[in-house]
Amino acid sequence: MSCQKFCVAFLHWEFIYVITAFNLAYPITPWKFKLSCMPRNTTYDFLLPAGISKNTSNLSGHYEALVETKLNSSGTYLSNLSSRTTFHCCFWSEEDKNCSVHADNIEGKAFVSTVNSLVFQQIGANWNIQCWMKEDLKLFICYMESLFKSPFKNYDLKVHLLYLLLEVLEESPLLPQKSSFQIVQCNCSVHECCECHVPVPTVKINYTLLMYLKITSGGVIFHSPPMSVQPINVVKPDPPLGLCMKITDTGNLKISWSNPTLVPFQLQYQVKYSENSTKNMRKADEIVSATSLLVDSVLPGSSYEVQVRSKRLDGPGIWSDWSTPLTFTTQDVIYFPPKILTTVGSNVSFHCLYKNENKIVSSKKIVWWMNLAEKIPQSQYDVVGDHVSKVTFPNLNATKPRGKFTYDAVYCCNEHECHHRYAELYVIDVNINISCETDGYLTKMTCRWSPSAIQSLVGSTLQLRYQRSSLYCSDVPSIHPISEPKDCHLQRDGFYECLFQPIFLLSGYTMWIRINHSLGSLDSPPTCVIPDSVVKPLPPSSVKAEITVKIGLLKISWEKPVFPENNLQFQIRYGLSGKKVQWKVFEVYDAKLKSASFPVPDLCAVYAVQVRCKRLDGLGYWSNWSTPAYTIVTDIKVPIRGPEFWRIINEDNTKKERNVTLLWKPLMKNDSLCSVRSYVVKHHTSRNGTWSEDVGNHTKFTFLWTEQAHSVTVLAVNSIGASSANFNLTFSWPMSKVNIVQSLSAYPLNSSCVILSWMLSPSDYNLMYFILEWKILHEDNEIKWLRIPSSVKKYYVHDHFIPIEKYQFSLYPIFMEGVGKPKIIDSFTQDDEKHQHDAGLYVIVPIIISSSILLLGTLLISHQRMKKLFWEDVPNPKNCSWAQGLNFQKRMDIL
Repeated sequence: MSCQKFCVAFLHWEFIYVITAFNLAYPITPWKFKLSCMPRNTTYDFLLPAGISKNTSNLSGHYEALVETKLNSSGTYLSNLSSRTTFHCCFWSEEDKNCSVHADNIEGKAFVSTVNSLVFQQIGANWNIQCWMKEDLKLFICYMESLFKSPFKNYDLKVHLLYLLLEVLEESPLLPQKSSFQIVQCNCSVHECCECHVPVPTVKINYTLLMYLKITSGGVIFHSPPMSVQPINVVKPDPPLGLCMKITDTGNLKISWSNPTLVPFQLQYQVKYSENSTKNMRKADEIVSATSLLVDSVLPGSSYEVQVRSKRLDGPGIWSDWSTPLTFTTQDVIYFPPKILTTVGSNVSFHCLYKNENKIVSSKKIVWWMNLAEKIPQSQYDVVGDHVSKVTFPNLNATKPRGKFTYDAVYCCNEHECHHRYAELYVIDVNINISCETDGYLTKMTCRWSPSAIQSLVGSTLQLRYQRSSLYCSDVPSIHPISEPKDCHLQRDGFYECLFQPIFLLSGYTMWIRINHSLGSLDSPPTCVIPDSVVKPLPPSSVKAEITVKIGLLKISWEKPVFPENNLQFQIRYGLSGKKVQWKVFEVYDAKLKSASFPVPDLCAVYAVQVRCKRLDGLGYWSNWSTPAYTIVTDIKVPIRGPEFWRIINEDNTKKERNVTLLWKPLMKNDSLCSVRSYVVKHHTSRNGTWSEDVGNHTKFTFLWTEQAHSVTVLAVNSIGASSANFNLTFSWPMSKVNIVQSLSAYPLNSSCVILSWMLSPSDYNLMYFILEWKILHEDNEIKWLRIPSSVKKYYVHDHFIPIEKYQFSLYPIFMEGVGKPKIIDSFTQDDEKHQHDAGLYVIVPIIISSSILLLGTLLISHQRMKKLFWEDVPNPKNCSWAQGLNFQKRMDIL
């Protein structure tokens, strides 16, 4: 660069006047430059170092005449100057060492006048200057260092920087007004080094900064030629941070770093590193645009030292300072990768470099072990190079945690020994089921999933990610590169729950669980959900339940929910109301139905009923069960039959009258359907005809029997009507003498059962059934009775019989024409002892059998214990030298 920016100066006593054309301002370079000012008769060799062009031909003749002319034209200003000395100022740098002065067509020159400053006249001025913009783009800094020591020891050095920010640098020969410049004082040290700080607004970093220096030292004031720069072109980044080195999965050394702040342009980086190993030493210096660099051919037991600096990639800029050196030493056994995180069913590989006693082991002599307990087959080995061995694990199963170890340790070993270092293999089952459910109002969708399969992976975080398509799901869901995270919250049951609201009913939501770990990220298999297909409807409303009158069916009615609008199927469950309902389920597949009826075994019980619904096409979920509805017990039909009844006859011989008392048991609900308001006794005689008497809810009724035959029927009446099927009993004087029961025997089986048997004689009457009556003899206690079919000849009577009491048994034959003569016995049959003995066998025989088995077991156990007490084990001749040759099978008599 030719020195187009120059000044010609004249020194005046104790201060300097400078006249400069600012359109010739020197453009500051992104590197260090020098400002050199020399007396006219001083050779350039004095100021300029070797290698710099010293072209001064243009300074004679025409240039001097031009200066004189200029001086003459300015005579009024300089008329008081006693002497004149011309100085030339030049800017130059190591990058551009050509400092020649051209005078042709140059309008701008600086003139300085002086009288007594002999030192300045002899050596001039020489400064090292470098200016840059800090990375934060807020502060412009200029650093100056004098190349000569100040000859004025009694004066302090003061430096000021005057600056002006211009949006456009106008090419005008006129100097801007002095008042328009702002001034900052520079900080100077005793070593004549100064640093000037100029604040620059961020919005003006593309403006032009016009400036010059005002240097005061030893009473001399020196104004530098003007300089200009755009701050954006001299940005000096801060040194890179976070310098890091690690072995990559491919066995290379990765050098990585980061920038401390963001700059509005891309950076380039210079990386210098050195390697020191047992095999060789090497140094390298590379420039890259990325924030990392890979170094290949890494060896075990090597040491690396790295430094990085940065600079603007496109356009001018200044290199940052070097980062702090970082040293990294590789281990004697290198695994790459050192840790692997993978999923079930995948295939992974480890590589290994093994150094033993300063010698790298051949890859053919390396063997692999799993957890130092299982040697890996050689069929899974591969030789990658002379020193790199590879092992592959196919179709992996999930890692089973062993205590605090949640990984499998993979060891790379020499043929005869294993190093304590190992690689870590984490195999995780990522088959996580995500289930989603849309509420019945179709406003939100809730998704749930369990992390139990990956809880063993310490330090991992889980995140549900999803991507929504505009309409429906694809045939094969896949993980999209662009997805959104969803906040999920852990519930008390151990599941995570995520809420989507609002939702798009027909959009496809592809979801998966991302497992983030320091070793990498894993994704569960994606699933796609359409909110419209996972609706859980609201339960049916207005559920009612009743037992229909006369028909006797359980009828349930309901109203379908408003949403969804799809056809629905319904499910009804019902059961007897109680603490633990035994539910029965009834399905309704007709979407138009709003009620259903079906038979139930007990029409007089209270039933609990619930209804739920689901889409008829099978999509979605069953709704919750509706609020239970209960039936109310009411009369459904007339009673099925009237009560069974019997009579007690009390005779009055004096009046020749008989009082008949009817006895019956209350009807059960299943017979009364479902209640009895009253009982009605219907009479029929040949003389008085037929009449009825309402006895209310009583179960006993007495009437006077006066005629030859008196027929009685007892009816049960409820709110619907009277029973249609009833029992009749005819009391007849002639029939009371008919005797067809020849014999009656009673055999006690035990205290709760007595066997009765009887013999009948032929009869022309129509036998309907028997009435058996029994009571304790000679006591006026209640008579017990029961009805026995006519075809039965033996009957077991179950009751609580007292062994010391005597019982009376009476058997009445009941004919269509009336009640026959009973057969009455007052004691058990004489051979009852035989029957008692036979009955006792049912109890005694099992007791004898159990006792025999118990006794046999006791004898066997006692035999084994006696054998151990009194017999020693027979020794094995093969194991005992003294017993060899003896025949232990031959009997030996004990003397």
